[in-house]
Amino acid sequence: MFGVVTRNEDELEWSEFDAAFYEVKDVTGRAAEPVAGGTNMISCFGDNAAVEADPELAPVSADGERATRERPYFDWAYVCPTRADYREGILEIVSDAAAQNPDVRLDDVGFPRAEYCHCERCTAQFEASDFDDRFAWRADVITEFVAEAADRIPGRTYLTLYPDPYPGHLYERAGLDLDALAEYVDEFVVPLYDMAYTTTYWLETIASGFEDALDAPFSVELYAVDVDVDNLIHAAEVADAYAETVLFGYDASNARAALRRLKAESRDGVSHG
Repeated sequence: MFGVVTRNEDELEWSEFDAAFYEVKDVTGRAAEPVAGGTNMISCFGDNAAVEADPELAPVSADGERATRERPYFDWAYVCPTRADYREGILEIVSDAAAQNPDVRLDDVGFPRAEYCHCERCTAQFEASDFDDRFAWRADVITEFVAEAADRIPGRTYLTLYPDPYPGHLYERAGLDLDALAEYVDEFVVPLYDMAYTTTYWLETIASGFEDALDAPFSVELYAVDVDVDNLIHAAEVADAYAETVLFGYDASNARAALRRLKAESRDGVSHG
């Protein structure tokens, strides 16, 4: 199966795509109204606008550094997952999205990196918890959030994963306990973005790693903006060997061109007698 990830509602109906995801809230904080014609996507704890308006929302490392896009490794700002008022706002968006389409995709779920968060709120909650290990406590925080979100989603719950299948990395980095999350998640989505896809051995390596790491189905999302069509086709063929669905991100026209050529090539050499 092949699908699209888009911010343009009209592209959800293009016949070339078997699945369609519509970005309702992204990491900039930009928000749109949920739609009925596609699976609505919500950036949960990535939010530049919210952190710019209230820097206290950002997670804090033990050294006092906030998880904002000015820091190394961060392309956007994060909101601390224990911030109850912000969480409730995200859950309301989930409910609104599910009212339009029963399937919902949760993006940017988790703590930003292993060294976060050491804000006063997180420290107090950890010390008051039954956990002796901070990583285990963080994973419980995230699993609880996903469970609350999934309870509001009557259809399929999708969850985006950072593209690192190495054992323990997602747990330590983001607080994602894959086994615990699989109870609430119907399908994971792994973005494997590249600006060109001139080589694909790394794509196969990561996809294969997730095949081993996950008991639940997963899809692979490719970046389609300004990517050579032949390269995009080859990347899609590699991803398709492992993924439930191959999704093309943010350039539906290029994705449609790739799929048309891919389907045409698959018919070459077929004769009917």
